[in-house]
Amino acid sequence: MPAKSKSQQMAAGAALAAKRGERKKSELKGASKSMVDSMSEKELRDMASTKQKGKPEHASKS
Repeated sequence: MPAKSKSQQMAAGAALAAKRGERKKSELKGASKSMVDSMSEKELRDMASTKQKGKPEHASKS
């Protein structure tokens, strides 16, 4: 599933780094902290690899 915003893509990238052991899980904040436990590495990789061009900074609440 592709990311819907730049912030979602960046959070997925941080969560992926923590899942791979490249970053400490305790350093994560907000959405990325819950993404580590709730998503598989493949799901995180797919979301983190989404292009940022044309994406809003934050997803709308609708």
